[in-house]
Amino acid sequence: MDTYSINPASIIDKAVDLSMRLAGTDFPVSIFPTKIQRIISEVHECHNYPTDYIAAAILTAIAVGIGNMHLAQIKQGWLESPILYMALIGRPGANKSHPLSFAMKPFLDYDYRQNQEFEKALAKYDELMSMSRKERAESGGEQFPQEPIRKRFLVSDVTPEGLSLIHAQNKRGLCLWADELSAWFKNFNRYNNGSEEQFWLSVFSAKTTISDRKNAKSFIFIKRPYISVIGTIQKKILNELAKGERSSNGFIDRILFVMPNLQQKARWNDKELPEDIEQEWNAIIDQLIQSECNLNEQGEIDPQILCFSEDAKKRLYEWQHHFSELCDRETNDTIVSIYCKQEIYIIRFCLIIQLARWTCGECDKTCIDLLAVERAIKLTEYFKESALSVQNILNENALNSQQQAIVNLLPPSFTTAQAIQVAEQNGMKERTFQRFLNDNIGKLFRKEKHGEYSKINL
Repeated sequence: MDTYSINPASIIDKAVDLSMRLAGTDFPVSIFPTKIQRIISEVHECHNYPTDYIAAAILTAIAVGIGNMHLAQIKQGWLESPILYMALIGRPGANKSHPLSFAMKPFLDYDYRQNQEFEKALAKYDELMSMSRKERAESGGEQFPQEPIRKRFLVSDVTPEGLSLIHAQNKRGLCLWADELSAWFKNFNRYNNGSEEQFWLSVFSAKTTISDRKNAKSFIFIKRPYISVIGTIQKKILNELAKGERSSNGFIDRILFVMPNLQQKARWNDKELPEDIEQEWNAIIDQLIQSECNLNEQGEIDPQILCFSEDAKKRLYEWQHHFSELCDRETNDTIVSIYCKQEIYIIRFCLIIQLARWTCGECDKTCIDLLAVERAIKLTEYFKESALSVQNILNENALNSQQQAIVNLLPPSFTTAQAIQVAEQNGMKERTFQRFLNDNIGKLFRKEKHGEYSKINL
């Protein structure tokens, strides 16, 4: 019998997924261990935040906790960091920011404590530096005191140069938390045209970062950067994200979009969050933060490498071959680019899911197992569909009023003759419509077979 035919855990996962869909969300919450599923459920029931936002924020927080401490290895020389670029999409008042604040609170608390220690150490350093070497020696202080370093996980509005300096002092990794992502990408060209965008393209792939510091003889060399990004964005300004080269250089394809089906204003209720929920979440993140940090002879982090078990690798390869067939059949290059980035993300998801389960005592971390791969496949499918939905929004926003009217009037499935009739009724000539139809195969429409089409996610 095929080893993938019967899997009790996957049966439970499917049941949980069904219950979540009935609750109005598509995010596969069952990819998380039971403890985290309960946290998501309780936060949702208490505050009525969309489950997709809570789950995505928690996924990113776990990735940040892992940072450069663990890497996934597919084969020799191919390593993936759990770097995520995450965008929570919704209209104003959709409670995008609050779930993010909940998920990131353990890091905020850590950064606050570290900042207090830093200020004390800085005051002592300044006092020592105000003395002569002789006075320092006589007072029992260090003759050559080292300037203290502020340890942290979170950054907000910062230039690539400033970010590189902070990262050089925090080699475990960082998270850029932008409450409004538009402020992040709108500032890409504020100093050097295109350079900041290229910086983020490079960081996504964990490519070595070298930064020359102004008015200094030294430079910053980060062998393997880790910077995840998460923030919120309103649906109406998605077009801003696709401006310039971002829609053609693969930048937008690197972003994981979260856009819940339900965008209703949250209703208040009298339910209180159980006291142990926040404690439980703090403990999970703290276990990742407190993981032993091994350094090599050069002072660089020596990460634990997680390979895939044989059955996990076999399943992952099967998925990738099937995914490649989708790419081969796809005629739209934009969609193919989206698919290609999902191939990178699935490896990262495997690592994050494995370590999330480890923190909750559900598995070890000697390797990435089959269950982690199966759950990563579910998560990849969710983000693939979200990316296609966003692409449809961008395509729709680019239509003129006549084209939009025709698209709206077309049924979910239609023949060429039916479509031409709708087009002519709205003042568009047959030849013009044929060109419009062909140009939007893979964007707005899918060709099922000769003369028959369907609308994509509309």
